[in-house]
Amino acid sequence: MSNEEHIGLMEPPPKRWKGPMCVTEDSWVAHPVLSDEESQDIEMIEAFAAPIVDKKETSRLVRELGSIHPLNGLEHLKRVRAVKDKASPHSLEVLLCLVHDAPDTEAPVSIDSLLSSAVSSEGLGQPFVVNVPARAPLTRPQFELVSKQWPTSFHEDKRVTLALKGELFSPEQKARMQSYMMSAVAAAEAGKELGMEAVGAAMVDPSTETVVAVGHDCRADHPLHHAAMVCIDLVARSQGGGCYRFDRYPSCSFTPPDSDVTAQPYICTGYDLYVTREPCLMCAMALVHSRIGRIFYGTGSADGAFGTKYKLHSQKDLNHRFEVYEGVLGRQCEELKK
Repeated sequence: MSNEEHIGLMEPPPKRWKGPMCVTEDSWVAHPVLSDEESQDIEMIEAFAAPIVDKKETSRLVRELGSIHPLNGLEHLKRVRAVKDKASPHSLEVLLCLVHDAPDTEAPVSIDSLLSSAVSSEGLGQPFVVNVPARAPLTRPQFELVSKQWPTSFHEDKRVTLALKGELFSPEQKARMQSYMMSAVAAAEAGKELGMEAVGAAMVDPSTETVVAVGHDCRADHPLHHAAMVCIDLVARSQGGGCYRFDRYPSCSFTPPDSDVTAQPYICTGYDLYVTREPCLMCAMALVHSRIGRIFYGTGSADGAFGTKYKLHSQKDLNHRFEVYEGVLGRQCEELKK
């Protein structure tokens, strides 16, 4: 088969697209699939705090409290906070110590019972209990939530913030992303017509904005031939490798590399995968080992490894990191399940 014929196969026939023709980039959002640490509520722990009734004593109190109760492991906490209630008789409050680190005292707790002789209670009012975050916030929603309890430091990842707001990708980028996922949807429809599971995938080189491989589920031939696995093997074939042949499936195809390019990436290094359904754990590990760049999937799966059942990409001991987004053409991808 000639290069021109291979390349021609990369554009699925329009008749296979059975979704609504009025789909726009505004009808879906690519949501980032974050780690549990980034997406779940932060655990709160109890601490003793007290009002600073004499602002002139603030510097001394912070210094002396830091020496006897350094709040080890809680460096994200601000020691002093401003009181937002303008009717309050004092404008500042200070953290004294964690409740579980406080000396055993009988209720009601007094300020002197919480402090050692190394700290003078001069300038402090009656202590009270507050909730503080046990770790630093990683996302702006976490930061805004815990800051209502006690102020913390926050090193913002602006890409994550934009992604959570659905503003990371420009309209032009979303238009390209939609076309890539439509190629995957068309492949899924073609596989379905052949009696396969309706799952499709498209591998994209974002540096050239080209689709390098398209595949669909082929498990009628082999139990390991999930759509993502087919795409990985097709990419390997385009680089002179690969283990299988899918020539009898017109919608499973790859683009031969440019003859002028001498160096080839390691399988999927830097590539984006668009797949209609969330990959399983087997496919997820294959994508890790293939050095995938980013993964975009349309709809979740009961055994999904990128958000539903597992979050493989968030495992800290992986030697390769990549981003995962869900929701691209989500409604159309969900329809494929029916």
